[in-house]
Amino acid sequence: MLEDCKSALERWGGVHQLIDRWLDQRRDMLVSFVELREACDVELDAVDKAQIDAFSELLMDYISAGHFEIYPQLREEAKAFSDDEALVIADKLLERLDMSTELVLSFDADYASPTRCQHYLPRLPAWLDRLGKGLTERFALEDQLIGRLHAAHSPPPGAQMASRATT
Repeated sequence: MLEDCKSALERWGGVHQLIDRWLDQRRDMLVSFVELREACDVELDAVDKAQIDAFSELLMDYISAGHFEIYPQLREEAKAFSDDEALVIADKLLERLDMSTELVLSFDADYASPTRCQHYLPRLPAWLDRLGKGLTERFALEDQLIGRLHAAHSPPPGAQMASRATT
């Protein structure tokens, strides 16, 4: 997953500062995810609420930024270029993203309080497996969303070369 994050950053980095920051958030959240998963593998009982909270906070920040900043911005860009096809695709992708959002919210709720955290600690490795699968799918959907909506306003290949040749 971390390797996929790097390739997405290479592919979309520099497109827009907002997206760049969001992809940085994705990477930071994934680093925290990997650290938490490794801690579970070493000694599950040694994993503390602070470590779970740190990961959960990064996860919630990432999900929130997508829903409240990135996705609306991408839709606005597609609207600005009157790309109705991109907007239809975006709606379908956003529906699918809602499923992994529900998964993230459930995880956050299960580990929200010290009592709940203690109660659900034995389930943490299984939760992380589920989250890993859900996040992998989510990143693929988000990358499609960025690619399709960004493509709505990117100059066609060779357009920059043609404009340089005429100037």
